[in-house]
Amino acid sequence: MQKDGEIKRTPRWKIAIPIVIGLGVVTYMLWNEANGEVFENLKFTFNSVIFIILAFVFMAGRDIGYIIRIRLFSDALLSWRQAFRVIMLWEFTSAITPSTVGGSAVATIFLHKEGISIGKSAALVMLTAFFDELIFVLAFPILVLIVGNGVIFGVESAQAVMSLVWGGWALKLGLVLLLSYGLFFRPRGLKYLIIKLFKLKFLRKWRSKAIEAGDDIVLSAREINGYKPAFWIKAFLATFLSWSSRFLVANMIFEAFFSISDHIVLLARQAAMWVMMIISPTPGGSGFAEYIFQSFLSDIAPVDTSTQVGTVLLIALMWRMVTYYPYLFIGAFILPKWLSQFNSKKSTP
Repeated sequence: MQKDGEIKRTPRWKIAIPIVIGLGVVTYMLWNEANGEVFENLKFTFNSVIFIILAFVFMAGRDIGYIIRIRLFSDALLSWRQAFRVIMLWEFTSAITPSTVGGSAVATIFLHKEGISIGKSAALVMLTAFFDELIFVLAFPILVLIVGNGVIFGVESAQAVMSLVWGGWALKLGLVLLLSYGLFFRPRGLKYLIIKLFKLKFLRKWRSKAIEAGDDIVLSAREINGYKPAFWIKAFLATFLSWSSRFLVANMIFEAFFSISDHIVLLARQAAMWVMMIISPTPGGSGFAEYIFQSFLSDIAPVDTSTQVGTVLLIALMWRMVTYYPYLFIGAFILPKWLSQFNSKKSTP
């Protein structure tokens, strides 16, 4: 997607890869698990339609929270349309790259192309990461206190999975502390890290501007430290809207077919799932996300144990159709127009 600092059109095969992987894994697992009873467990009714619509509403809520937040962080330098474009392109990039890579580095370029300085863009992306990690670091222990480790992780292989998830939580806590230190206490140290970051090949075009960008970060950090409490409250509420909406999508899809009483358990397990999905080597977690979904949530479906895995695999497929696949198509639609817009500006004398 990048070469020498430029953003280029994404080949169609890069969009097809995560779709093929995800659908391939689900098909393979269903082939081994499914029987006629699995499909009978998922009966579409008027109630199903209502809750599936609500699933899309919550997914929209996630994006609305992100859009509000990115515009807030830009001090309204981004219009609502620009904020929408940045978020959709950010999600698209995350969807076609491994979870271990994500779209944050490219988001810096997206923001810069929309008129934000590189330094401020980098600081903005870091502030976004800070709030995303902060909400998880705060929420996960609370959910564990309410539900309990045993209910979240079950019995089989519980110790290994629990250790992995809590290890991931500790890493996120470390990242929050690092970002806090850089953004709020020692921005010059953060400036040094950004200069190192811009040695990467696809960011090298702006290498000559790294020092200027670092100065921008220091200034941005000073500006951040000067924000009033209302700013932080708005940022936290927007982040809470995004993440609560993200997790409630699965709750709505389960509720579309079953009467679920343990919604808090479902939320807590999704939080644990999120840590597991970060280590996925596939684009956007394709295949891996569906596998983790059924591993953590199969016993939530109130059906015969012999059909639980197959039933929840179908729910996982619907979950991905709401939370993942739309961004592949939206991004593929927006990116060419976005590139054409900036290419035309570049060619204008």
